[in-house]
Amino acid sequence: MRKEDVKKGSIYELDGVVPLKEALPLGIQHVLAMFLGNISPLLIIAGMLGLSPDLKSALIQNAMFIAGAVTLVQLYPVWKVGAKLPIVMGTSSGFIGTAKAMGALYGYGALMGASLIGGLFEMVLGFFIKPLRKLFPPVVTSLVIISIGLSLLPVGINYFGGGSGAVDFGDPKHLLVGTFVILVIIIAKQIKGFVNNASILIGIIAGYILAIVLGMVDFTQVQTASWIALPTFMPVKMEFNLEVIIAMGIMFIATTVETVGDVSGITNGGLDREATSEELQGGVLADGLGSVVASLFGVLPNTSFSQNVGLVSVTKVVNRFTIMTGAIFLILCGFCPKLSALFAVMPQSVLGGAAVMMFSSIVISGIQLITKEPMTMRNITIVSVALGLGYGIGSSSGILAHLPQGIQLIFGGSGIVPAAIVAIIFNIILPKDAE
Repeated sequence: MRKEDVKKGSIYELDGVVPLKEALPLGIQHVLAMFLGNISPLLIIAGMLGLSPDLKSALIQNAMFIAGAVTLVQLYPVWKVGAKLPIVMGTSSGFIGTAKAMGALYGYGALMGASLIGGLFEMVLGFFIKPLRKLFPPVVTSLVIISIGLSLLPVGINYFGGGSGAVDFGDPKHLLVGTFVILVIIIAKQIKGFVNNASILIGIIAGYILAIVLGMVDFTQVQTASWIALPTFMPVKMEFNLEVIIAMGIMFIATTVETVGDVSGITNGGLDREATSEELQGGVLADGLGSVVASLFGVLPNTSFSQNVGLVSVTKVVNRFTIMTGAIFLILCGFCPKLSALFAVMPQSVLGGAAVMMFSSIVISGIQLITKEPMTMRNITIVSVALGLGYGIGSSSGILAHLPQGIQLIFGGSGIVPAAIVAIIFNIILPKDAE
């Protein structure tokens, strides 16, 4: 292609090429937003199952490579696979509970076998998104978006305090760093142009520097990491166990609902419109394919990252070329363990300050979508019941303790699925002309 044929674009436009000096920092901003979330599920499961340090390092490296590769598919679809939207992919934290329970009984190999089958199952679900689209009118998709944001807020606060389970959780140093990041972001948002768009990146870098000054960062992992290493194909032997496949399959249904919400959140928060059926289908298909490929590299299922939906809502940067630079950076992290380690040692409180703002913006995006239509008594009823009962059950999962495990898995992980199901049911049964 000739240079003059390359279409120049704006960071606020979906298509077109943006100068690298502008695109690359904004792409890396997306990587910083999702990095800890991408490796945390693997760290948790690997630690619980007692996987060797070498295997754990290989899985983290693979997670970076897979996240970048599948993000490229979301940005630039292959056939019908991919939403052609600025969606960033990563290792799903929604599977942690199931992976803990099933992995303890049957081992990590069984999790990978179930992930392979589950990814194929989600791809099948993806082909039914179009006929099921009528189940997701704005009142339903907006509630899914709101539920995603609400379910992430505790995650953001845990980051803010230094990481859930950390021995120094809530230490004043973590609170200082998190608060400092928020203040830097707020100040940067007041400056027009690039500084405004890169406010999250600037806040995270400033917080990282402060954490280093306060002696909160141990660079031993960076020093010992290799400069170059190839991703490891099939680092664990796959096993296929029906009980694990069923348990993971249930969670893939939940992931599908969440992806519908993420795609809707991207189009509403970044493009000011509803998602098309093709975008929803492509997003879910890429989710499924990404999980299949991830299983071949020993990585837990991949899914769209809600953290980055929040980032798009905050910055309005939707340019696919810009996000592509972040995807390529992720792939490079997959080939350069030392680069990955540099991000891995970053205190969680650095990300916490940014996360609180990004996750809150997802809630605001959902509210904006739901208020585009008149808030009739019918819609108010749907919203009230879905958020009150659906999200309430999801956030207080102990209420399901006496019900079958399958119900606990699909409804107890977060408020997203129960809120969506309640909203869908009431949208069907309530008379359309109710006032």
